[in-house]
Amino acid sequence: MGKVIEADASKEQMFSRQFWILNLGSIVFMSSFSMIIPELPEYLANMGGEQYIGFIIGLFTISAGFSRPFSGKLTDTVGRVKVMIFGSIITTICGFLYMFTVSIWAFLALRLLHGLSTGFRPTGATTLLTDIVPRSRRGEAMGYLGMAGSTGMAIGPSVGSFIKEEFSFEAMFVVSSLLGVLSIVLTFGLKESLKVREKFKLSHLKVNKHQLVEKSAFPPSVVMMLDTFSFGAILTIAPDFVKSLGFHYKGLFNTTFVVSSIFMRFVAGRASDRYGRIPVLIVGTVFLIISLFTLSMTTSQFGLIAGGILYGVSIGINRPTVFAWTADTANPLKIGMALSTMLLALEIGIGAGAFTSGYLYAGDLGKIPFIFKVSAISAGLSLIYLIFFASKHGRKIENQLK
Repeated sequence: MGKVIEADASKEQMFSRQFWILNLGSIVFMSSFSMIIPELPEYLANMGGEQYIGFIIGLFTISAGFSRPFSGKLTDTVGRVKVMIFGSIITTICGFLYMFTVSIWAFLALRLLHGLSTGFRPTGATTLLTDIVPRSRRGEAMGYLGMAGSTGMAIGPSVGSFIKEEFSFEAMFVVSSLLGVLSIVLTFGLKESLKVREKFKLSHLKVNKHQLVEKSAFPPSVVMMLDTFSFGAILTIAPDFVKSLGFHYKGLFNTTFVVSSIFMRFVAGRASDRYGRIPVLIVGTVFLIISLFTLSMTTSQFGLIAGGILYGVSIGINRPTVFAWTADTANPLKIGMALSTMLLALEIGIGAGAFTSGYLYAGDLGKIPFIFKVSAISAGLSLIYLIFFASKHGRKIENQLK
């Protein structure tokens, strides 16, 4: 296992050239794969695959989750930057290939392949970030990286919907692929933070049972999995729900909650550094539950936007805090594995939400309020876990940080 570059506690080390390139690359990468998401249900429906709407997100998250143990091991052995580049290459190739999918099964296979992009790049990026920032400002740093990713996910869907509506699906896929290329170029500008690296060998792809997950990441992973169930559901049903309420550009709802999350990430990251991960997560999860019940009762565009803003607040609070909590608990030489375990939980949550909502929805708009309530139940379980089970573990970690 390699050694990592230790970050000093200076402000200059926090806001380094590496830091800003990493964040810019995250904006571009997240824009690349997210810009097509709101329009894919219609693309699949044009092929006659309406009944497979839950698979659009579900298959993507299956392959992303499956790849996490491999990306975590490679991040800790071969290097952070190479793992990031591989993820960007996948999104570049897939963005281009969507234009040539002429059958439902080819489309679903491509969604499965595309998931490898987020299975690799975010693992390498978050691990590199923990290497180059002071530990005392880790939550704040995760907030910045989260803001970058959220900015990409805010820009992407709106731009994607605009390009599709004003030009064509093909033009949207080309732009998605070109953004993937740009993310590769930016990643080549990063300096590897893993000092002792191994050359890639096929043996690196052999993952034994002890390398599948990192046990230290279990508590934050439970919270992440329960919280992201709603995200998978929203990504699956939102396009049709938004359209039914009279919105022309389906990506605007995604943009609403992502922009809302951007404003919260910076504040939440600093708050978790100061007040602790668990208290901040409890607040974020309460916002999550309120937002889901709001969405379950809305019948207007105003209600949809209000629910989306509240949902974005919850994401902005919880995401960077869970990332920082995971890094706090990890062995410094296994941060890549710890983060990949937590990200695996993220994929499981999103996938479960996508498949469940797709099955329940089945094209019936009347089922949407029930789906939001089911998602709120999952968030409620997360809140119970945080209050009654995770607090003891959280206090232990906070004492270690003092």
